[in-house]
Parts: sequence; structure tokens; C-alpha cells
Amino acid sequence: MSFFIFGVMKLMIYRLTFITTLIFSCLFSHAQKVFDFDVTCQQAYHNIICLKLKTGQVMIDKERQQNPNNLIPELLESYIDFYDLFFNEDPAEYDKRKGNFDNHIDRLEDGPKTSPFYNYARATVYLQKACVQIKFGGTFSAAWNFKKAFSLIKDNRKSFPAFMPNNMIYGPSIVAAGIIPDGYKLLASVFGVKGSVKEGIGIMQSFINSNDPWAKLYFEEACFYYCYLLFYIENKPEEAFQFITQHKLDLVNNHLLTYMAANLALNNKQNELAKTIIQNKNPSPDYMKTAFWDFEMGYIKMRHLENAEAVKYFSSYLNNFKGKFYVKDACEKLSWCYYLLGNKTEAESTMQRVLQVGNTVTDADKQANRDAKSGIFPNIMLLKARVLNDGGYNNEALGVLAGKSTSDFASIEDRLEFVYRLGRIYDDMGKYDDAIKAYNITINIGLQRHEYYAARSALQAGLIYEKLGKKDLAISYFQKCLDMEDHEYKDSIDQKAKAGIARCKGS
Repeated sequence: MSFFIFGVMKLMIYRLTFITTLIFSCLFSHAQKVFDFDVTCQQAYHNIICLKLKTGQVMIDKERQQNPNNLIPELLESYIDFYDLFFNEDPAEYDKRKGNFDNHIDRLEDGPKTSPFYNYARATVYLQKACVQIKFGGTFSAAWNFKKAFSLIKDNRKSFPAFMPNNMIYGPSIVAAGIIPDGYKLLASVFGVKGSVKEGIGIMQSFINSNDPWAKLYFEEACFYYCYLLFYIENKPEEAFQFITQHKLDLVNNHLLTYMAANLALNNKQNELAKTIIQNKNPSPDYMKTAFWDFEMGYIKMRHLENAEAVKYFSSYLNNFKGKFYVKDACEKLSWCYYLLGNKTEAESTMQRVLQVGNTVTDADKQANRDAKSGIFPNIMLLKARVLNDGGYNNEALGVLAGKSTSDFASIEDRLEFVYRLGRIYDDMGKYDDAIKAYNITINIGLQRHEYYAARSALQAGLIYEKLGKKDLAISYFQKCLDMEDHEYKDSIDQKAKAGIARCKGS
């Protein structure tokens, strides 16, 4: 009898063990994490890329409810954190969100290593974290995160060579490494990557032109990077705008692309185009609220000498922006507007405010801080010519300087700037012989001075000779630019000169 009971108990234990194992097996199977960029995730991604962040978050929440084991929402939510912090720089939001990047990475590490998204998604989050850290002063930490991201992408390219999204990160990364200014050599050594402008651009072109489904999904984001590379690194602004037109990029409903196009237009001295792009953007409140539209409109109005309007936009930007990048610059431009309006009291108090706000990370902010310390306002005639030329109003700018010569200016700084301004205006009007003559005079006068005019003249002369196909002459001027020490805007000017040499050498 006891033997029978023992047998029954043994059978029950076997069955219980089998059932328990089956249950746990099913639970484990059910809990397997996946990377599934399904339709809901694709819709969420598209909304986020358009900067409709709240709509994207709603779709992420929906996906988590319907597919709780999908890890793509972690990647998408990192985009939301990134765009909000990068563009708005709100310290309070940073305190709340900065830990999110590590949380996203930790959760992504639960995913299957056999998926190409395992390394790719983590690399993307590391890059986003690094970019945000730079905005909030963590340059060294950012360098390490850039290195982590690049290592992951290199590994992923080896393991999954056909996975196209790898190239959207790898291409711009090796371009950036190829033109790092001397002031960031530490970052270059930590980065641990051999740069190549030519290879990086080629990789991005292949990605943009690919019919691969992943390349199609990421197309708009890739266009954002590619247009900046064309404009700044390849020095092909016309091609950048042709690309925007030919590919019919949505500058109305995709605010990321709106920002890119307006920003490039401003930097290409196409003031009217920049204004049109911003005014035509979709006004829906569904888009991320940001002060950078006021910043850009302030520039647009100032460059057409609509200074009363510019005061409103710059003031709005400074009152609403919570970050530190370009705050000194905006404050200086606001003081210029008051100065041009003849309101010397407001101009002087605003100029003193420059010393109290923002930081000096960007070259523009460094320059604004130096100007404020000097307490000296620009020559009003030269300032009018400068802002008009910066807006692409070259005939008006030339009209301001008509009939003047160096003898009309008392200080060497003003005489130097006068010749430089003529060079820039002639350059933009395609009068290259006159421009080169003015640039050479500027270089000779300003070679040992701290103003940026001589270095920028060498850069511009190099760009003219490159455009004319005289690459040896172009390289000599680019090198002359690099050889100049201790001048304003050195990092950004050197970066452009290095990119010019790389282009001319085909490296």
C-alpha cells in the first residue's frame, strides 16, 4: 500500500514538475524581448522626426500597451528626450530627463544580440546622450559617449554589413573626425577614428540613394544630416538647396527639415528665402514649442534693417529660451538693433547684459563676450553694410560704402574691416578679381592682429580659387588661414579651411 501511495506521489511530482516547467517555459518565451519596428513604431518615428513629440509619445504608449516586449519604443523615446533637450536646453528638463538615456540603454541591452538593432539602437542613444551633454557642459563625458557609439557602429557594420542604418551614423562620424579643429585634438584622440571626408560623404550619398526599406524609413533624418554635410563640409550650398527642391522635402509639415532649410538659407545669405520658409511652416500647436524660431526671425529682421521688429523677436527669444548656447550672441544682436535705432541707452545696457548671460562655448558667443568687454560699438556705417551683406542685400550694402575709402576711418580696426567688407560684398556679387584684391589687402594688414578679418579673407580667397578649379592656390590660402594664430572664430574658421584642403586633395 505504501509502495502504491509512493508511486502515485511520484507520478504527481513528475506531472507537477512538467506542468511547472511548461508554465515557466511559456512565461519565458512570452517575455522574450524583440526589436520590432512595426507600423505603429514607424508612425511614431515619423511624428517625432517632424518634431510632433507629443503625438509620437502617444503612439509609443500605444505600442507598449499592445506589444510590451518590443524595445523599439525605448529608441523612439530617446529621440523625444534628445530633441527636447537639444533644441530647448531647459536645465529643469535636463535634471528630469538626463537619466533617461542610461535607462533606455539598460533596457535595450535586454534585447536579442542577434538583431542588428541591438548595437544600432544603443549607438544612437549614446550619440544623443553625447550631443545633449555638450549642450549642458559635459564635453569630456560626451567624448566618451561618442567613442562608445562609434565602437558599436563599427562592430555592427562588421556583424551586419547589409544593415543600412549603420551608415547614417558611420558616414557623418568619419566626416566629423576628418575636420576636427586643433582645439579639439583631445576629443579626436578619444574618438579613436580615422576621419575621411570623401568616404563619409560617399557613404551618405549611397544611403540617400538606396532603395533599401530601412533607408526609405530613415530618409528624412538622413536628409537632415546630408544637407548640412553638403553645405558646410562640401561647400556646395547650391547643391544643398537643389537637393531640397529635387527631393521635394516637406518644409511645411516636418519642422526638423523646416529648421534645417531656414538655418541653411540664413547662413547662405538668403534672407528672403529663410523668412518664407519659417512663415510657411505648419502653425499647429502639435509641434514642439521652441524659441529658436524667434532667434532666426530676429536675425532675418535685423539683416533687412527692420530693427524695431528684430528687437521684438530677439527679446522674445531671450525671455523664453532656458539654455545658454547663442544667448550672448542674441543679446549682442539685440544691442546692435537698439544702436541702429539710435537708442544708445538701451544699446549700452543690453551690451553689458551680454557679460551676465549664456556661456562661451560657441565662437559666436565668445565673440559677443569679447565685444561686450571692450564696451565699443561697431562703426555704424560698417555695421549697416555688414548686416545687409549677411542678408544677401549686396547692392544696398555696397551703396552704404559707396564713395568711401580707408582714409575715411580713424582706427586701424575700422580700416581693416572696411576692406574686408568690400571683399565679402564683391565675392557675393561674383566679382572675384575685386574680391581677391580686397582679401589680399586685408591679409597683409591684419596678419598679426586678433580680429578674424585676415583669417576669414584667406578662407574666402581659398574658396574662390577652389570654385575656379585652381586647387593648388586654394590649398595655399586654406593653409595660410590655418597658420594664423590667436584670432576670433579660430575653431570654426579652421574647420572650414581643413574641409577645403580635404576637398581639394580628394581625401
